[in-house]
Amino acid sequence: MLQALWRDKLDVVFPRSCVHCAGLVERGRFRHLCVRCEKLLHIVAPPHCTTCGHPYFGEMAENRLCPHCETLEPKFGQGKTAILLQGPGRSLIHALKYHQGQHVLEDITAIMREAPGYADYLRGAVLVPVPLHPRKLRERRFNQSRLLADCCAQAVDGQAEVRELLARVVDTESQTHYDRETRRENLKNAFALAKGGTINPAQRYILVDDVFTTGSTLNSCATVLRRGGALTLDVVTFGHG
Repeated sequence: MLQALWRDKLDVVFPRSCVHCAGLVERGRFRHLCVRCEKLLHIVAPPHCTTCGHPYFGEMAENRLCPHCETLEPKFGQGKTAILLQGPGRSLIHALKYHQGQHVLEDITAIMREAPGYADYLRGAVLVPVPLHPRKLRERRFNQSRLLADCCAQAVDGQAEVRELLARVVDTESQTHYDRETRRENLKNAFALAKGGTINPAQRYILVDDVFTTGSTLNSCATVLRRGGALTLDVVTFGHG
């Protein structure tokens, strides 16, 4: 309660601005999205693809064929995502990754709690963040996937454990502008089990990344965990796009 009162006082002195439109945030469900922009947020609800989490629309809903992962040969079981990476959702991720905007993590956690079935999907699992290469970690000073894994644990009130079981051993360049096949080739052998990392075959593991694009990064990480002995392995992202 004291924290909330102190925060309200700060809001009076330093009014919050929306990360998407830069307008004033006065009320609403989230602290860093204005009421107008929060209505543009696309929180994913069923029906959706069970591999990548993208919602089904139109013919996709009828045929249940997902063009986003139809050529992917997943090394994991299921996949789930909280939002579509467009508009305000993209702005939240960009604020976190590229503008040191760790203040948006509070809203990200709230969205995870609100997304239908998201918290239930996470509960009881070991959450494994996709790692950054040490060079990239030094540059950025944080791993956004680790922060999002912490958000996932908070969204289920601690009923999930975050463990950094993977290491990035190849310093690949950004994969943003590459197609699926190029990404797959670039990410070959890019990950390994972290030093001292152990896998319990009886435990359920969930790989955590910020965005599902082609699934290549998640697949590369999943391959390492499978080789390490993970039998029940799923993935989760905050955004899809």
